[in-house]
Formats: sequence, structure tokens, C-alpha cells
Amino acid sequence: MFTLWTLVEASLLCLNAVCVLHEERFLAKFGWGQQQNTEFGQPTAKAQILNLVRSIRTVAKIPLIFLNIIAIIFKLLLG
Repeated sequence: MFTLWTLVEASLLCLNAVCVLHEERFLAKFGWGQQQNTEFGQPTAKAQILNLVRSIRTVAKIPLIFLNIIAIIFKLLLG
């Protein structure tokens, strides 16, 4: 059944996935590393996505820890 909790849990898992990505180990293999992002002029879509990933990783790291703790407790108590 699709509920609001399922939607929240899916978005939490996606945020975890974005925060776990490592630029030098994973993204650089596909040409999405920090060194490849040195274009001048108008930023490309790839550069904007990389900037969004870095911003999410920087801003959401601490709140994501607390959200994960709440989600784990909720799952333990209510199943």
C-alpha cells in the first residue's frame, strides 16, 4: 500500500544515497568528478547537477542523521 510514510521513507533513502556518493571513488569513474567540472561561461546541466549534489551533501548531512534515527525508531516500534 502506498502511504505518506512510504513517500517519506523513499525520499529519505534517496537523500542517503546522494550523501553517500564519493566524488573521487564513484563519480570520477563516470566523468562526474570535481576535476571535470572546470568549464567557463554558462554552467552546463552536468555542472549544475554536481553543484546540487555537493550542496545536498553539505547541508543535509547533520539533519539526515536525526531523520534516520527517527525512521529507525519508528520502524522498530510500529513495524
